[in-house]
Amino acid sequence: MALLDVGVMFAAIAVAGAVAHRLGQSVIPFYIVVGMALGEHVLGRLSIPGFGTVHVPETEFIALGAELGIVFLLFFLGLEFNLDRLLARRSEIGTAGTIDLANFGVGLVLGWLVFGAFLPAFLLAGIVYISSSAVITKSLIDLGWIANDEAEPMLGTLVYEDLFIAVYLAVAAALVLGGGDVAAAATDVGIAIGFILVLLGLVRFGTPAFDRLVETDNKEFVTLRSIATVVFIAGAALALGVSEAVAAFFVGMAFSATDYVHEVETLLEPVRDTFAGVFFFWIGLVTDPALFGGVAALVALAVVVTTPTKLVTGYLAGRAFGLDAWRSSRVGLGMTTRGEFSLIIATVAANGAAAGTFDPAVAATLNAFAVGYVLVMAILGTTLMGHSEPFERAAVSWLGGGTAAGEDPKPGE
Repeated sequence: MALLDVGVMFAAIAVAGAVAHRLGQSVIPFYIVVGMALGEHVLGRLSIPGFGTVHVPETEFIALGAELGIVFLLFFLGLEFNLDRLLARRSEIGTAGTIDLANFGVGLVLGWLVFGAFLPAFLLAGIVYISSSAVITKSLIDLGWIANDEAEPMLGTLVYEDLFIAVYLAVAAALVLGGGDVAAAATDVGIAIGFILVLLGLVRFGTPAFDRLVETDNKEFVTLRSIATVVFIAGAALALGVSEAVAAFFVGMAFSATDYVHEVETLLEPVRDTFAGVFFFWIGLVTDPALFGGVAALVALAVVVTTPTKLVTGYLAGRAFGLDAWRSSRVGLGMTTRGEFSLIIATVAANGAAAGTFDPAVAATLNAFAVGYVLVMAILGTTLMGHSEPFERAAVSWLGGGTAAGEDPKPGE
């Protein structure tokens, strides 16, 4: 039956992806929803005559596949970030990213007002702070914005966010597994930071070794060696109490400086998309939709509060890169999308609950909130980007500084 369960899962993911593509939406919400529909909390509550309850269980393969999804998502994110290129635009990226950190502060205040405790507030702040690199990058490509000036501040801010979130995840995992006791978790945080410094050294000085690793014309060997490297290092990090996502991110950065980065991307992209689909499906599978009623008000409040803050900080990030009001408004619209990283942060709370170091009720609330919030913001963000013209015209009208010719742009420019 385990093989049948996996077959049903992949079939459901394939259908959900096709529907999302037909509707022009991000696949992430569809993968999550189909996971919820087929899980024990929805289909499992229905009784079919002659069969009893029928649903897709959380098998060991699905759970491990979800973890691999996190690893490959972060690995590919690292592939996009060449260290030398980042240093060349560090001033603009630093300014835009620091402005964007205001969203973390807003989330921290919101979390404290809701939970009245630091650790849940710290996790909620991360959930509402981090934009979705995967969804934003795909939208930039689909809309034809990827070669435009507005793409650079968006990608630059994402770089800052991802570097910040790499350290954040290491600290959050140490705090959660330490029961929220900062002093007790200090050693774990130190180990995590030390491991990150080692990985940074690997990124800075390890390029020749990574080049030799994949220096072959045999695509099978390139694929196997790349997967072996990222999964082994991510597994070693997890064994040391460091987030596997953080490790995968830095391994990706190390590969990004090699001469074979494009070949690695081409060969592993189907692997990433397959296991990313499993990850989002698993998120839905373990989420009880009945909990949404308890977090609906919190989701609505977060959407109302954090959408304007992302719009404003995104606009200011565009200005930090020297863009006019028209293109800066596009930056703000694009940065509103939340996605995979918000869900990864929610899994930190779930891992803490499983280890007995974090309140299970709070973990369930954070997980339900993250799923509901991502569902809304992924759809809202892609919709805003796809229908950006009224917002662009309003920004130019209110704030001035439109196109070089002083006229409003045509859609898609």
